Amino acid sequence: MSNLLAATRRVLLLALDTHRHDPAAVAALEAQVSRLDEPLRVAIAGKVKAGKSTLLNALVGEQVAPTDAGECTRVVTWYRDGHVPRIVLHPHEGTPQPLTVRRQEGALVVDLDGTPPENVERLVVDWPSESLRVATLIDTPGIASTSTAVSQRTVAFLDPDDETPTEADAVVYLMRHLHAADAEFLESFRDRGVARATAVNTVAVISRADEIGGGRADAMFSARGIAQRYRTDPTVRGLCQNVVAVAGLLAQTGRTLRHAEYTALAGLAALPREELDSTLLSVSRFRQAGGDLSTEVRDRLVRRFGLFGVRLSATLIRQGTDNPDALAAELVSRSGLTELQTVLHTQFTGRRDLLKARSALLALDGLHGPRDGPLAREVERILAGAHEFAELRLLGALRSGVIALPRAAAAEAERLLGDAGAATQTRLGLPPDAPLPELRNAAFEALERWQRNAANPMFARATTDACNVVIRSCEGILAELAPRPDAARPMYR
Repeated sequence: MSNLLAATRRVLLLALDTHRHDPAAVAALEAQVSRLDEPLRVAIAGKVKAGKSTLLNALVGEQVAPTDAGECTRVVTWYRDGHVPRIVLHPHEGTPQPLTVRRQEGALVVDLDGTPPENVERLVVDWPSESLRVATLIDTPGIASTSTAVSQRTVAFLDPDDETPTEADAVVYLMRHLHAADAEFLESFRDRGVARATAVNTVAVISRADEIGGGRADAMFSARGIAQRYRTDPTVRGLCQNVVAVAGLLAQTGRTLRHAEYTALAGLAALPREELDSTLLSVSRFRQAGGDLSTEVRDRLVRRFGLFGVRLSATLIRQGTDNPDALAAELVSRSGLTELQTVLHTQFTGRRDLLKARSALLALDGLHGPRDGPLAREVERILAGAHEFAELRLLGALRSGVIALPRAAAAEAERLLGDAGAATQTRLGLPPDAPLPELRNAAFEALERWQRNAANPMFARATTDACNVVIRSCEGILAELAPRPDAARPMYR
């Protein structure tokens, strides 16, 4: 456990003692203490039909979230790792109710059993999954919905108006392009308390990337170009940590590919190229085409793969992908899911302790009651003394343009501050297998470079202060790389 997380736990226990006569505060604080030991809570949000549930299924590797036509996600739904499948409905009033666990065509069926969605606080789905051991995924209703009540459930969960913090540690926000509603939502999610003005806990995804340009063969290439432009856009940089293009349907199908589907696709791949290309010009033409495949099978392929996925799969099979496992791996690789998983591991999992401490201190900051005395001093000590929060504040200032540095220096500063990941090799811009002497040399060079920057008389006071924060990060890296006093001692005496 990191020093920051241990200090956060101590201040929560101190707050419990301070508020011991307030049952509501005690319950809230005990929940925060327990939350420190839980997996990260990652919410998936976006406008209606952005592909949230499809992406969630791809990340889990199973069809646990409904993806039928229409607004499937009407209530906030938590997906946690569990020993056995279980669904529990938590109403706003009353006791939790277990629901029937049922699957249809391999997909989990979520039925509220007659309970109106407006009466449901949340659904909690426990599902045995290795992916869910790292992070609890929270599916949210679409914003900008035709139903104001549906959209409000997401806003209330991620941006409560009663001064309580959100229950999510991080957010994956799906969008097709950056619209005003997307920017407004991302702006509202940014807190202005602990590590204010930072977007370190938000990653944006250009979803349904395979549909860009009408689903052309180069759709994913175009989508990645759009994501790259967004990553360098000053407005977007101030709202989220990274932007990734993902074809969610392709990713979900790759993670859940069935042998019968591969057999059907192999039959299509055996057709003359011109004939297949002609039938794939539109969904209706593909469904109405003759041949060995029935209309029902063609409908299923369109629902599971989309035209882009069918076309890509047939091409891959023609090029030698001769078994279902190989095709599934290719679909996942080409969907952008692997890149997103890497980003989530780097940005979220690698910062687990920091994000957990941040959530807990935000909850403590919004707690009503006495805030003077030892509790206030301890909170202030953590906020002022924890270099991790100084890094977050500076990252936010650099990404939003509040503090300006020369372009090359700004890029290096963001990397050293952990913008691309908290690992030492990543901060230094070196490969994961870089030897220790190379790491130390790079850290010393970076330290000397930023010491010279801090001494630049042309820099304003705020810029000099920023340089000092980067210097402290370099010193921390060197401290981690320093030989341990007992490293040379023999194992046995």
